[in-house]
Amino acid sequence: MNINNDQFNEGLLKFIDASPTPFHAVATMQAALLKAGFQELKETTAWGTLEAGGYFLTRNASSIIAFFLPENVNLAETGMHMVGAHTDSPCLKVKPQPEKVSQTLWQLGVEVYGGALLNPWFDRDLSMAGRVSFLDSKGALKHALIDFEQAVAVIPSLAIHLDREVNQNRSINPQLHLPPVLMQVEEGENTDFRALLEQQLRQQQPELDAGRVLDYEISLYDTQPSALTGLNQDFISAARLDNLLSCYCGLQALLASDHQRPMLLVCTDHEEVGSCSTSGAQGTFLQAVLQRLASGSEAEHRMLQNSLLISADNAHGIHPNYADRHDELHGPILNRGPVIKTNANQRYATNSESSAYFRYLCELADVPVQDFVVRSDMACGSTIGPITATRLGIKTLDIGVPTFAMHSIREMAGSRDAWFLFQVLSKFFSQL
Repeated sequence: MNINNDQFNEGLLKFIDASPTPFHAVATMQAALLKAGFQELKETTAWGTLEAGGYFLTRNASSIIAFFLPENVNLAETGMHMVGAHTDSPCLKVKPQPEKVSQTLWQLGVEVYGGALLNPWFDRDLSMAGRVSFLDSKGALKHALIDFEQAVAVIPSLAIHLDREVNQNRSINPQLHLPPVLMQVEEGENTDFRALLEQQLRQQQPELDAGRVLDYEISLYDTQPSALTGLNQDFISAARLDNLLSCYCGLQALLASDHQRPMLLVCTDHEEVGSCSTSGAQGTFLQAVLQRLASGSEAEHRMLQNSLLISADNAHGIHPNYADRHDELHGPILNRGPVIKTNANQRYATNSESSAYFRYLCELADVPVQDFVVRSDMACGSTIGPITATRLGIKTLDIGVPTFAMHSIREMAGSRDAWFLFQVLSKFFSQL
């Protein structure tokens, strides 16, 4: 890929803005893969013997696997170099029966998805996006993506005059305090959310012939575009950096590799809620694909033992205002390269062999590398790394780009770190 850091970041920001939900992220990745000549496979059809080339498939339209097979490959002998990430981010999701009118204001009931940092959701210009299931004029059940694109909702804060202790002790009740305001209504005015979705579908995609909406998965998101920030544009400020940044870096590394060895990218949904779903890392998606690529159980076992998975998920950069929340010797700094994440209690899948190999890759790519270990008196989060390692028995390591404000509505990373991660993942995919 003949581009520089600035061009890479431009593409990253466009990808994030085009991907307000996991469904949109997968659709955006699909388009890039098709443009690069990858062929789409379906889980419901027979694959036969796949020729050399690139392929991809999706599950639930929110998880995606893309892989490349070179000529005359024996996967049992070569194994596969794999990169894993996740497509979901903490957010607010609209409930099935969300309609609520209070004080002449139409609001929506929402549910908190994942470990969201809730305070930053107040007083933001919010829009809605997701997947809608509907009947067309012929009575056929269809599904489509929807995005309102413009600001259509807000969760207003309570004025400080009515809560004088708010800056000392603010607690949020998700049931009572998070329903967003959509519009002001008169008595008897229609407040049917499904009818609103039907109207939006017809306006945005008239070719769908959309009729009655039966169900939906709709999330709220911040309409503020992603941006380079700081006096010297040292930073990226954006929603969903965790973990769309890793998805984008993995995808671009896959497309930019020399395609001389077997390689695979897996981006799954529902990591933020434990990965326990058909399209999550605890599901069968990756395992089923690998089984179909291997010719028998013995070949599959050999392939897995000759493979390596890099689980790429953002790391906690050392915050200048809260430096005491880090182990002083393991505080990753923004713009100093990707971070190897280690935990003695196996919350990360890294071991000395996999971490040593990643350090070696960073040397080959001329990329700096850092370490993160959580403070010994604090709990440690986890990733798809340990889940995938346990399910498949594949050697795995956990790495990521240092980030501030993880799980906020708007996160912050270094403007050079995504480029660093792309470079080392490209080297990984090209390493024989």
